[in-house]
Amino acid sequence: QVQLVESGGGLVQAGGSLRLSCAASGRTFSRYAMGWFRQTPGKEREFVAAISWSGDSTYHGDSVKGRFTISKDNAKNTVYLQMTSLKPEDTAVYYCAARLVTGSGYFTKTYHYNYWGQGTQVTVSS
Repeated sequence: QVQLVESGGGLVQAGGSLRLSCAASGRTFSRYAMGWFRQTPGKEREFVAAISWSGDSTYHGDSVKGRFTISKDNAKNTVYLQMTSLKPEDTAVYYCAARLVTGSGYFTKTYHYNYWGQGTQVTVSS
């Protein structure tokens, strides 16, 4: 079992940067592949980025590729999402998610994940 708590959201101007953090409880965090998703009202949750349990493999969605970077610090039980060159269309509630794994790889679908955080709001003004 793992509990996830996101932080770091807020209001930022277009072109600015934010770093989201997702702190996880539990002693086996290193065995979890992690992901970031986002959601706006009336829309389905959208994949943003994913990382393998070791942090060696990452994947970013097309809409954020080159601007966002996912990383994982197993010693701190934390996964990060560094967001740069933010655009108004990045405005959403951002969720982190965890999946207990026995192998390598990352996961890009919501149904791949067993655990979710409560979300943190990111608002980008134009």
